[in-house]
Amino acid sequence: MGSHRRLAPSRPDRGAGAAFGLLSVAAAALSAVPAAAAPHDDTRATVDRLFEQAERATEAYNEADERADALREEVGTARDRIARQQQRINSLRESLGSLAGAQYRAGGVDPAVELLFSDDPDDYLDRAARLDRLTAHQAGELKELQGALRELAQDREETADKLRELERSRKAVAAHKRTVEHKLVTARRLLNSLSDGQREAYDRASRAGRTDLPAPGGAAASGRGAAAVAAARSALGKPYVWGANGPTGFDCSGLMQWSYAQAGVALPRTSQAQRFAGRQVPLSEARPGDLVVYRSDASHVGMYMGNGQVIHAPYPGAPVRYDPVGMMPVSSVTRV
Repeated sequence: MGSHRRLAPSRPDRGAGAAFGLLSVAAAALSAVPAAAAPHDDTRATVDRLFEQAERATEAYNEADERADALREEVGTARDRIARQQQRINSLRESLGSLAGAQYRAGGVDPAVELLFSDDPDDYLDRAARLDRLTAHQAGELKELQGALRELAQDREETADKLRELERSRKAVAAHKRTVEHKLVTARRLLNSLSDGQREAYDRASRAGRTDLPAPGGAAASGRGAAAVAAARSALGKPYVWGANGPTGFDCSGLMQWSYAQAGVALPRTSQAQRFAGRQVPLSEARPGDLVVYRSDASHVGMYMGNGQVIHAPYPGAPVRYDPVGMMPVSSVTRV
């Protein structure tokens, strides 16, 4: 899989500007409270909320970016098809021009008069028959030209639609990028306001798992599941990089996509799409290699490794690591 792409900033649209304004107000309100006076639990809850919102925006960014890539490919294919169609039209027009000239030269005299004064009536009749065939051929090429022109117009209209959609996807990518960056900057500022001990306590709390979940089964991974597990283990310690799918950095769904790519399996890019990339099974039947999807909106995903543990890319500043499967609400388990 490709590495993370950095996108150049684009012009903010009206909706994204309004959202950014609301985020700025929220950030200003947070900064108005002295860090030392803010209760630790409140700060932790705010940071958790910002990371969760950033992760949702990251998955929306991934989806828009993936769509933009697909549209770029479709537009390139359509442009190639239009170019070939234009060449065909130019060739038909040239052929029709030559046929029209030949018809005019051969048919400029009334056929009855030409037959009357012909020294060789048999030769004239032979030429007349060829002229009839020429006219029929010309009519066929004219019909072909008309069809080609209609097809070209349709291709151009469809390509224009794709270009408009591509521009919307580019704007969506830029808007989600701004949202992610703003959320992460605010979360990082709040984390930096904590003491070393408070940050350690936050990290321990983020890795705590629920104890009331059903114990997953102990079945072994399938062949490709085992290969994906090995790949995910090899990524341990790599940094969280939003929008990245390896090999040097990952976001949550990027790690799953990259790990399964090493097993020869193509997963969709987002955690929401990965949720439906296979058969859903109960958590109690989870086995290594299964995708564990979190939250009701499927905005986070990890890979089950056995013994009640997952490997995942948690959030910026926390590298790819093991955590308890119940670290946050599980919404589904998918077997690829």
